[in-house]
Amino acid sequence: MTMLQSGEAPATAAVVKDTTTQSFVKDVIEESKRQPVLVDFWAEWCGPCKQLGPVLEKAVGAAKGKVKLVKMDIDKHPSIPGQLGIQSIPAVFAFVNGQPVDGFLGALPESQVVAFIERLTKDRIGGEEKDLLKSADDALAKGDAAGAADLYAKVLAQDSGNLAALGGLARSYVRTGALEQARQTLAMVPEAKRNDPAITAARTALELIEQAQAVGPIADLEQKVAANPLDHQARFDLAVALNAKGRRQDAVDNLLEIVKRDRKWNDDGARKQLVQFFEAWGATDEATINGRKRLSSILFS
Repeated sequence: MTMLQSGEAPATAAVVKDTTTQSFVKDVIEESKRQPVLVDFWAEWCGPCKQLGPVLEKAVGAAKGKVKLVKMDIDKHPSIPGQLGIQSIPAVFAFVNGQPVDGFLGALPESQVVAFIERLTKDRIGGEEKDLLKSADDALAKGDAAGAADLYAKVLAQDSGNLAALGGLARSYVRTGALEQARQTLAMVPEAKRNDPAITAARTALELIEQAQAVGPIADLEQKVAANPLDHQARFDLAVALNAKGRRQDAVDNLLEIVKRDRKWNDDGARKQLVQFFEAWGATDEATINGRKRLSSILFS
């Protein structure tokens, strides 16, 4: 199983460079006869330019060499933007075969920047990455956590900040019991992005496993529930332990039984635990879909 190192990142340097008035013909006009070139006209004082810059670089890097990005500081090199009639920045021009063919103004969101480049290159950006993510998700859903981890790591080798892959890798480690590696993976997520659904799901899965380690063996809990069906704490702990062993349906059954018998028990604890399960399993998991339907039928009957 592969563990990604935090320093890995996609290589964009080869397709991103600064240009000057003197080198513009070589960097843009001549180069665009070989492949499309985006020119980002910006300035140090321009806040939106600083927002757009990283987005452009990420999208160009994801295009895997199908397009290049050239950046021109209009304060240091005003001649070219003046000739092109640029009056506001950020301004991005796309050059093909030595001519500007398209462009946009302002700090567009990433999705629109990606769509712009896809129109220019007539190719899907991140297609391989998306295919790898889907294959990884499918592998994890089928129980092949080790195979899923390797696929997620391949995505991260190309894009170390991919939150879906970071969350998936952490969940894969949780599934195989490699909890410390799961913690290390989640620690790689920037503070500002730790509430992303993929990261929240992985963190919840880790918390549930840690919770299960404290409740005791399944057999002991089953005996307690059999001896006293109204022992809600034992049934609750049994559900947690069952989930840790991948017995999701049995875990749902026990928590729903508590909801049926005593909705207010432990401050609505059984329903809250179910919601936490659903979050960890994912919205499209069969156990989540069926569990939500059954919970709704109880709550709103």
